[in-house]
Amino acid sequence: APVLISILLGASFSRYQVEESVEHLLAPTHSLAKIERNLVDSLFPVNRSKHRLYSDLQTPGRYGRVIITSFRKANMLDQHHTDLILKLHSAVTRIQVQRPGFNYTFAHICILNNDKTCIVDDIVHVLEELKAARSSNRTNFAITYPITHLKDGREVYNGHQLGGVTVHSKDRVKSAEAIQLTYYLQAINSLNDMVAEKWESIFCDTVELFQKSNRKVKMYPFTSSSLKEDFQKTSRVSERYLITSLVLVVTLAILCCSMQDCVRSKPWLGLLGLLTVTLATLTAAGIINLTGGKYNSTFLGIPFVMLGHGLYGTFEMLSSWRKTREDQHVKERTAAVFADSMLSFSLTTAMYLVTFGIGASPFTNIEAARIFCCNSCIAIFFNYLYVLSFYGSSLVFTGYIENNYQHSIFCRKVPKPEVLQEKPAWYRFLLTARFSEDTTDSEETNTYESHLLVWFLKRYYCDWITNTYVKPFVVLFYLVYISFALMGYLQVSEGSDLSNIVATATRTIEYTTAQQKYFSNYSPVIGFYIYESIEYWNTSVQEDVLEYTKGFVRISWFESYLNYLRKLNISTGLPKKNFTDMLRNSFLKAPQFAHFSEDIIFSKKYNNEVDVVASRMFLVAKTMETKREELYDLLETLRKLSLTSKVKFIVFNPSFVYMDRYASSVGAPLQNSCISALFLLFFSAFLVADSLINVWLTLTVASVEFGVIGFMTLWKVELDCISVLCLIYGINYTIDNCAPLLSTFVLGKEFTRTKWVKNALEVHGVAILQSYLCYIVGLIPLAAVPSNLTRTLFRCLFLIALVTFFHCFAILPVILTFLPPSKKKRKEKKNPENREEIECVEMVDMDSTRVVDQITTV
Repeated sequence: APVLISILLGASFSRYQVEESVEHLLAPTHSLAKIERNLVDSLFPVNRSKHRLYSDLQTPGRYGRVIITSFRKANMLDQHHTDLILKLHSAVTRIQVQRPGFNYTFAHICILNNDKTCIVDDIVHVLEELKAARSSNRTNFAITYPITHLKDGREVYNGHQLGGVTVHSKDRVKSAEAIQLTYYLQAINSLNDMVAEKWESIFCDTVELFQKSNRKVKMYPFTSSSLKEDFQKTSRVSERYLITSLVLVVTLAILCCSMQDCVRSKPWLGLLGLLTVTLATLTAAGIINLTGGKYNSTFLGIPFVMLGHGLYGTFEMLSSWRKTREDQHVKERTAAVFADSMLSFSLTTAMYLVTFGIGASPFTNIEAARIFCCNSCIAIFFNYLYVLSFYGSSLVFTGYIENNYQHSIFCRKVPKPEVLQEKPAWYRFLLTARFSEDTTDSEETNTYESHLLVWFLKRYYCDWITNTYVKPFVVLFYLVYISFALMGYLQVSEGSDLSNIVATATRTIEYTTAQQKYFSNYSPVIGFYIYESIEYWNTSVQEDVLEYTKGFVRISWFESYLNYLRKLNISTGLPKKNFTDMLRNSFLKAPQFAHFSEDIIFSKKYNNEVDVVASRMFLVAKTMETKREELYDLLETLRKLSLTSKVKFIVFNPSFVYMDRYASSVGAPLQNSCISALFLLFFSAFLVADSLINVWLTLTVASVEFGVIGFMTLWKVELDCISVLCLIYGINYTIDNCAPLLSTFVLGKEFTRTKWVKNALEVHGVAILQSYLCYIVGLIPLAAVPSNLTRTLFRCLFLIALVTFFHCFAILPVILTFLPPSKKKRKEKKNPENREEIECVEMVDMDSTRVVDQITTV
């Protein structure tokens, strides 16, 4: 049944859909920035703001962007490079997109200015004026930074268009190592958007072709589609590494289930255990696809979540099988396996469903995290059902093979030792087996000790880890672990940088690196929007607005206009009507303010009075290398200021949509999952045999999570969507592996703590070790995938597995030997009243053959 269900549901996955919107996946779903964006769109069309509202990776709509620099750090403003850049600009504007019946050029799909001409970067006008000045031998032409003046009198900001700038005489540009050009496209309907998308692709090809013919310069193209393409590219570059991972896990799982005894070896169960996990994953993928879900690259982590959960469950069942008596019927042995292992497996599965279920709830504000948790829940649920049914029945089949003394691989009857003596050595080696009639009662329980891992744990490791001289070193090592984890924990940083989730050898990474290197002196341009009618003519209001924006480079009509009025010796204390009339007239007459006329919204009243209902200015802040962190702090500062100011204003930049509430949004799934796990552990404490199990389990999970967060920070992994999902999985992975150990130890009576620690390791250690080895081997190929997303995934999952293994095989075995619960041996009093005599009845068969002839007294 599981195979048929998986095939039927999984077949639909052949037509899966890919999620195209990166913002939908990775931007907080509910944020103030999105509300502010809608308000800004209603006041000032975003299309007219693109050339000003610049951001690193995301700008609304379609666009093409290129950074031009030199390998030798040459001055990009010299004559040779100026001509080269203008030549590139000409080539870009001549790009044609062929459609049936018409060829679209940049002029057909560009965003138009007020004079119906294409909006191009002001740096193009600067370079054209620089070229004209050189042609006419004018030496008085100067470019200032970050604001320069054009010949028509306009002030333009070039902080994001000139990079690596060297200045002299305060602000005059001496040289620039990089220049950035941006081309904005219309996307007003589906046809227009299709043409613009094709134009972006040709744009990248044109830039790369242009660089091949000009080897001395380096160009970094980037478009609005680059982030989406590079995000999904991770899935394509991961394919062969995931296949390698699957082959390695299959090989090791088969080896872990094998032993020299050809009857008791279970190699098929290793393969079928992985097949169980694969079927469950395929079923979940089919269900998600049929319900309208879309694929994205974060789903690469789901197979590894399934691997950790499924492998331990199957190996634990196999370990329980080894503890059953061989003289029992297969049904009785299977019943004993389910009774021994399924309770803990059911409880850990419930923990998976609770923690990932909370992550899949509407409380999660990051859509990628919510979808991942939802898919994981479905996959875990079916994995549990398939382990019960598919793997359980597989265990029964292999049980019958074992009871019938058939070969575990070839399923043929194994001959008796006396028959094997006549065969060649290689034949005897392949068919080595121990028969029950050749085994004494004392040897019966040791049948499976020929398994390498069982033999290693029982004969060597259990005695070594509980040795009195080893314990101090383990405790010291744990203190070192806590110290380094604390050091990393204190340096945790949120990773809202979108380049952390794309493949490495991509345009996004190259462009972002170049942008950070050459254009990090100033923050992205921030729109400052006043959305109420204020007394602009009032001097105190003017001073308030200028006070709010103090410390920024202001690219605005407001301050420029005030300076213009002061030059004309016109008082700003004029009545409202005179002020607004003069404002309109000056914008109409003064050419230097024509460009700013789109920054003010006028409204006419019934008495023909004109009022300014909204206005905007653009701000730029000086930043350091940690630009994204500074920009986030800047956003929070301006937000707080807008709540207490006399003037109603908002601030906006397209990148705010990703940063706003990112820290709280990305941490919420982990926080909610931790709280739900604690509640589940607390309430289940009243159901389990001893509440100390849950106390120890809670402390172990806290220690593991604390260590993973600390060490992943030291390993340069930020707290982003991927790492948080891994930490949620870490809670469950720890409980999966530690719960059986702790349960066996806490519930053990009599003997000493050391004896029960050894017993817990002997009973559950093999399953933990087998699943750990297979899991680590499966993770190793992931480290070689050329992607930042898989790099984060590998580092987090590797640390989770390593730290959990360290706790299972070192920390817990040592600490439990001298901490509660107590294991005092109960001494029975020799009281005659407690003596019970049982007389064995003599049994005789029909032929009077004596079977039992002794009296036993207890």
